[in-house]
Amino acid sequence: MATYCLTVARLRVALGQGARRLHVSAAFSAKAKVSMSRFEPTNFVNYEKLNENVNIVRKRLNRPLTLSEKIVYGHLDDPVGQEIARGRTYLRLRPDRVAMQDATAQMAMLQFISSGLPQVAVPSTIHCDHLIEAQIGGAKDLARAKDINAEVYNFLASAGAKYGVGFWKPGSGIIHQIILENYAYPGVLLIGTDSHTPNGGGLGSVCIGVGGADAVDVMAGIPWELKCPNVIGVKLTGKLSGWTSPKDVILKVAGILTVKGGTGAIVEYHGPGVDSISCTGMATICNMGAEIGATTSVFPYNHRMKTYLEKTGRGEIAALANEYADLLVPDQGCQYDSVIEINLDELKPHINGPFTPDLAHPIADIGATAVKNGWPLEVKVGLIGSCTNSSYEDMGRSASVAKQALDKGLKCKAAFTITPGSEQIRATIERDGYAKILNDVGGMVLANACGPCIGQWDRRDVKKGEKNTIVTSYNRNFTARNDANPATHAFVASPEIVTALAIAGTLNFNPEVDFLTAANGEKFKLEPPNADELPKKDFDPGQDTYQHPPAEGGAKMTVEVSPTSTRLQLLDPFDKWTGKDLEDMQVLIKVKGKCTTDHISAAGPWLKFRGHLDNISNNMLIGAVNIENDGINKIKNQLTGEYGGVPDVARHYKANGLAWVVVGDDNYGEGSSREHAALEPRHLGGRAIIVKSFARIHETNLKKQGLLPLTFQDPADYDKIRPDDKISIKGLKTLAPGKPVLAVVKHSDGTQVEFQLNHTFNQTQIEWFQAGSALNRMKELHWSSGNQSKTHNSQETLPSWHLCWGVRESPHLTENHLTFTETSKLLRFQTFITNRPTSNSTMLSV
Repeated sequence: MATYCLTVARLRVALGQGARRLHVSAAFSAKAKVSMSRFEPTNFVNYEKLNENVNIVRKRLNRPLTLSEKIVYGHLDDPVGQEIARGRTYLRLRPDRVAMQDATAQMAMLQFISSGLPQVAVPSTIHCDHLIEAQIGGAKDLARAKDINAEVYNFLASAGAKYGVGFWKPGSGIIHQIILENYAYPGVLLIGTDSHTPNGGGLGSVCIGVGGADAVDVMAGIPWELKCPNVIGVKLTGKLSGWTSPKDVILKVAGILTVKGGTGAIVEYHGPGVDSISCTGMATICNMGAEIGATTSVFPYNHRMKTYLEKTGRGEIAALANEYADLLVPDQGCQYDSVIEINLDELKPHINGPFTPDLAHPIADIGATAVKNGWPLEVKVGLIGSCTNSSYEDMGRSASVAKQALDKGLKCKAAFTITPGSEQIRATIERDGYAKILNDVGGMVLANACGPCIGQWDRRDVKKGEKNTIVTSYNRNFTARNDANPATHAFVASPEIVTALAIAGTLNFNPEVDFLTAANGEKFKLEPPNADELPKKDFDPGQDTYQHPPAEGGAKMTVEVSPTSTRLQLLDPFDKWTGKDLEDMQVLIKVKGKCTTDHISAAGPWLKFRGHLDNISNNMLIGAVNIENDGINKIKNQLTGEYGGVPDVARHYKANGLAWVVVGDDNYGEGSSREHAALEPRHLGGRAIIVKSFARIHETNLKKQGLLPLTFQDPADYDKIRPDDKISIKGLKTLAPGKPVLAVVKHSDGTQVEFQLNHTFNQTQIEWFQAGSALNRMKELHWSSGNQSKTHNSQETLPSWHLCWGVRESPHLTENHLTFTETSKLLRFQTFITNRPTSNSTMLSV
């Protein structure tokens, strides 16, 4: 579409100087003073400022705006001067809040601690949902997790208390359900350290998944950078009915767009069909938008959202949103970069998989397709819940199906698990009888956590390598993701379809037309599920699992990290670019086919090391397929001639001063937002990742850590690289936005080839690379501004950002300092708010 721009000079004359940035935490609407959440009574919704910024931008661009444009551009740091061109320019934004799940919050809080700031600059929360393994049932699994992860939970709780971050304890529920129930609202811009943060789009929010370094930027009060998204419109007509659910909308869209079709774009749903979808159903659709690579997804504000806000105790926000309703829907006549139309009257239930979430099948076809492809028909386990489908409505529709089976004397033929999305959902479905029905049909209710969806599943019914089928209401079904078994064929569907298939025990069952046999031999057909969108009574909140930051502030609180911990580790800065081209880098692995962040940095049992970079680096690329031998975690060490695991060979190369590169295929790094998939290659000596194309979050994370994410100008050049090649990257001295670099590939037979590689660096990001990381660059900027400290000696006072990897320049504090000593190559730190050096410390204590 066309780009609309006016000169900055003309605009400043027309609109005035110093258009104030949107910063909700300190501002409030003149019309009404409504808190952003019940947990933050002094932080207010600011639709007035959002509207002001939107009007500035609309006048500049001289065209109607989509809803996502209104919310994104309404949060510009400089709405007057910011260049805006979809798919091209980088926007500097001021998000309203930050959310972190416990696996990624560890790195983020370690970085924030090092910034020297006394409090976060925007409302922020930590959610303990990733470290609870599903084993024998909710209560016992939770107790076990609290014991095993006590060190990490104590660190996160104390860091949250000290720096003003809300802390949701283990058992609270899944981050995205908690956000929907408490923090999302129409028009908010939220970033979260999890790729399924877009779940909040079901409540009219723009919620975007990011890496931990981006979260620290926002918590430190620094504008956050995002490439201006394209906008894909999905027009919904008709009405959902029968067995067709909101999940089927996104399963259909995934089949159309594929896992990379949404990359660089926000997916914006609109049209008359929207009103037939519940608020939590819209959240399901937005949540799984991550599986098409979308930046995020969003729905326009409507009566469904109003009702949900009221039912979750946020009637004042609903009333205020009604006053600004025109702001919270797309402008009439707005233009999308492309449009998909889906008639909900014609949409059929779908089931996607195996091994990829975009392999879409109507439920009527899956049985025959499975037979044709040799996929196991028997369903071993059905699993409902996860952040995608664990609402009250989801549980009710599944219970509706289960009750019909029970009434006919049937139970599930497959094993069956249920994961409530939050403590509030758990308590409410117990009160209203849904949990009993699901238990009676053969289900086991797991803890309010991510569980098997992210590989936190101690599965024992099949052996590793045994071919089998599971069906889930989750979002991802990558190889070995759920149970660490690469032979498991995982399919994704709605909770009610999963429940029906678990009862039938086979993929070859279409509940719309097929019959079951009752205990008395009678044939019967399941009726379409029917359940309330929201409880008739108020939600039961269950146990209080939220820890408020202390009202008096956290200055007197301490946060400790033991230098002998295997779970947490302080971080050293990465080395700077030498100023020279990168010469003769060894190909570590040439990856064949799909390589998600699960392949690059596995979850499951590895989650326990998310706060310890060196330990978690032992899982780097252990799931990737080596094109040389089709092996997993088996590559040739070109220095020794022996085969070994990918992390072991990388460590050997690093120890011998040999830099290395990874070569990959399309959509490299799709999936989770985990920045560990970028940190680990950097830590183990990687310099560049060369692929056909990248997923958005992973490419940004690589840039943040000082790596070179490069793409083949001609994708066919992928085939020119051999697993034992050495690659030089030429042209780095003149690296510039839009200017390709040259790859010189030397083969072991003495021949060589050359070809061009593209990149998406802007000038700021080039400076990250040159400094060794984005965080190193911020340190340089502080020094260049004249805030230098004295020359190093064995014990001295330096600005706190100078020593730790993962820190942020603090222009607000000039007396935050840090002392250090080096003992057995381990830096030990103590932060304090004076200029006075302290004695050696064996803990990080702040």
